[in-house]
Amino acid sequence: MPASGELIRMMNYVDDITTTLRRISGTTALLTDDERKRLADYMRQSVSRYQEIIQKVEQPK
Repeated sequence: MPASGELIRMMNYVDDITTTLRRISGTTALLTDDERKRLADYMRQSVSRYQEIIQKVEQPK
């Protein structure tokens, strides 16, 4: 099945998210415990938005 340019662009966005998460995972050792907790809290806010977008994508038009 061919993919549109828009789909490829959005899939590249997802790849960027994965790359960012890998970078975060690889550098958390540089943070203090308080900073790690703060980062985790900040990331939790994004997770709910991420789930919301997945549900929206899965809905039929």
